[in-house]
Amino acid sequence: MAQEARCVWQARAVLGEGPLWSPRQDAVYFVDIRGSRILRHGLSDGSQAGWDLDDAACWLVESADGDGFIAGLRSRRVVRLRLEPGRAVVAGEIARIEPDKPGNRLNDGKADRDGRLWVGSMDDAEEAPAGSFYRIDTDGAVTPVDEGYTVANGPALAPDGRTIYHTDSAARTIYAFDIGADGSLSGKRVHIRFTEADGYPDGMTCDAEGGLWVCHWDGGRVSRFRPDGTLDRAIALPVSRVTSCVFAGPDLDRLFITTAAHGRPDEPLAGSLFECDPGVRGLPPGQFGSPLR
Repeated sequence: MAQEARCVWQARAVLGEGPLWSPRQDAVYFVDIRGSRILRHGLSDGSQAGWDLDDAACWLVESADGDGFIAGLRSRRVVRLRLEPGRAVVAGEIARIEPDKPGNRLNDGKADRDGRLWVGSMDDAEEAPAGSFYRIDTDGAVTPVDEGYTVANGPALAPDGRTIYHTDSAARTIYAFDIGADGSLSGKRVHIRFTEADGYPDGMTCDAEGGLWVCHWDGGRVSRFRPDGTLDRAIALPVSRVTSCVFAGPDLDRLFITTAAHGRPDEPLAGSLFECDPGVRGLPPGQFGSPLR
């Protein structure tokens, strides 16, 4: 099993985040929140493309109807987004979150296998616990499910669809919740707590065996934790600010990892997209609007 991450694109993303595997397009997409860009890496041909945005995207998921993407914007809007040659087009609004909190922004989001979105908000200054965790149903209804986050991050869904993990990076804590049949959350508990030496837990994803892959901001690695929260193994990267990861490829056996160049001018590969061979397979990406069958 290879335990080495290799650079596949020196994108120099200021804050690379939110990687998404698109089976339709055989590509990994990710966002550069501070750089206001969306970036695309083709798996079969190694092609690379980018789109500049006026309102930065903080995460992307694909729309189940095949009509582009759903994006969470820095302005706390959730919109339909089409990526056309040379331009990104907002094609409609699904929801507005926290219109009364101009100091907040969206940060991370995922779609589950029932077609719903799970989205976190955060204090843009990263100082106050002003962020919350939300569920957005397929009809656009927004429901707050938890609160008190300074830097909400990395929702990840267990293979059985009954557990969701969510992080407050500033508190160095990953929480686990039980998901009810109606989408309600219960049983909030501490799943993993990072030490100062670990850095901060950032983006994360689950594999098909229930392992949780967590990226270490200021920790220079991505770690796999067993379903009981104990550490299984870690993969080191040649950069310190490791932000998020996604399983990709037709067999979901390739792990792509985003990083950040922000505050790291002396790290030549900071902000690059990396790939490693994880030795396990991931889960199919959720899409907004329709359950996975």
